[in-house]
Amino acid sequence: MSPSFEHDVLIIGSGAAGLSVALNLPEDLKIAVLSKTTLQSGSTLWAQGGIAAVYDDQDSTESHIQDTLNAGAGLCHEDAVRFTVENGRDAIEWLISQGVQFDKEESGTSSHNFHLTKEGGHSHRRILHAADATGQALSGSLTDRALEKTNIQIFEHRVGIDLITHRKLFMPGNRCVGAYVLNNRTGHVELFRARFVVLATGGASKVYLYTSNPDVATGDGIAMAWRAGCRVGNMEFNQFHPTCLYHPQAKSFLITEAVRGEGGKLLLPNGKRFMDRFSDKAELAPRDVVARAIDHEMKRLGADCLYLDISHRDTGFIKSHFPTVYERCLKYGIDITRDPIPVVPAAHYTCGGIITDQYSHTDINSLYAVGETAFTGLHGANRMASNSLLECLVFGRACAEDIVRRLEFSPPPPSAPSWDESQVTDSDEDVVISHNWDELRRFMWDYVGIVRTDKRLQRAKHRVDLLHQEIREYYSNYKVSNDLLELRNLVTVADLIICSAIQRQESRGLHYTLDYPKAMEKPTDTILVPVNFSSESW
Repeated sequence: MSPSFEHDVLIIGSGAAGLSVALNLPEDLKIAVLSKTTLQSGSTLWAQGGIAAVYDDQDSTESHIQDTLNAGAGLCHEDAVRFTVENGRDAIEWLISQGVQFDKEESGTSSHNFHLTKEGGHSHRRILHAADATGQALSGSLTDRALEKTNIQIFEHRVGIDLITHRKLFMPGNRCVGAYVLNNRTGHVELFRARFVVLATGGASKVYLYTSNPDVATGDGIAMAWRAGCRVGNMEFNQFHPTCLYHPQAKSFLITEAVRGEGGKLLLPNGKRFMDRFSDKAELAPRDVVARAIDHEMKRLGADCLYLDISHRDTGFIKSHFPTVYERCLKYGIDITRDPIPVVPAAHYTCGGIITDQYSHTDINSLYAVGETAFTGLHGANRMASNSLLECLVFGRACAEDIVRRLEFSPPPPSAPSWDESQVTDSDEDVVISHNWDELRRFMWDYVGIVRTDKRLQRAKHRVDLLHQEIREYYSNYKVSNDLLELRNLVTVADLIICSAIQRQESRGLHYTLDYPKAMEKPTDTILVPVNFSSESW
């Protein structure tokens, strides 16, 4: 019989969002945190730029709110933006209390002593950072705090398969009570039951051939929630980071936006600047504008990459502010104090996701979603730089506070059957998985990328439908594996992205289509509703 666990709160995901929830919960609750590989394997660790919050004397929350609304191209939910920004300083102070150390000014007369940088879309310096490895500092501190807590159990090398709901157990009501989880070390499927379940599994950028994200970003939480009956929103808005390192031996290494914030210039292969032809903000335009501009120039010139040059700044400044970028580029023979950096756009952030409210509620009772896996309305049609970690912290705390409010009304989870694999066998054709994985990511890049058309989207829809059929048959006959589960989830998420993109017959923010180049007068969210959706929640 497969192992079974029971907790008060089950958190699937161990990044900034998941750990923020866990560390804001009372210490008398029994909490499980599942990590797909090791505890620090998610996208948080890779974040370079920083966290946006209002600290500058010349800045204001209203300015941060307005910048976010402008970047979101008319689709941000103002209540979500205001809630996030107004809780920004509290989130930073909480992080500092957890041991995160942000860079500080050597001298200055301001009311704070943080070194603030500026990134695309921001009208003021408001990015707090730890050199160019903020995610590493944040992830390290939160991980250390979680490991100190005796009430938090860490389960590494676990990947979620499906959520367990009352409906799945043939019980009345619409409540989530746990999940089936694959233990990648043993190969066995485990049963996790809990009074509350939190999805904090990150985004789905691995659905594209080129991405800045780690391998674990396969949209697991979004796919699991969709299969369980949750609505998803605005999945067509995939942010492509404009500047990832282009090198045959580099695996999509992100060049932080702060390089442009500190004066980095984008150059054509002939050394000429070009961004002023696309935006009056030039290199500091929002990411969608910069990514499209680079994509346009690469296609126009037939170039493999363009260049980002910061070499005009002082060598000491470059090494102290961008040590990670400096060291990584130097590893590939690029000295950024002298040489321009070859860059290309890459899939970076999933702006849509599981529909949630201010308390991180999904459409299913006792099921929450936090971070990149959720659609809160904060990012609209385009995420502004460094708002994502802030969202994890603010909504993570809101989620934890709501769980505490609901504790006395939430009974222990009911019993559930163990995973049944008696009707399946070990696969002897894993080549099917690797082939389908490659095909999926290539046609998503070619047909559902930075620039789209109706014809490309219909081609992608036809191919994803065929993959769905193949994978459904494969899943029914063979024992589950990590690769199979990730492929199953990626195909589901790819389908959601394609269907959402087909529905949006306009160009707005991150969704740009040659067939509908203009934006509609009244922007609306794209909401997809699963066939098993129930409005009976919370």
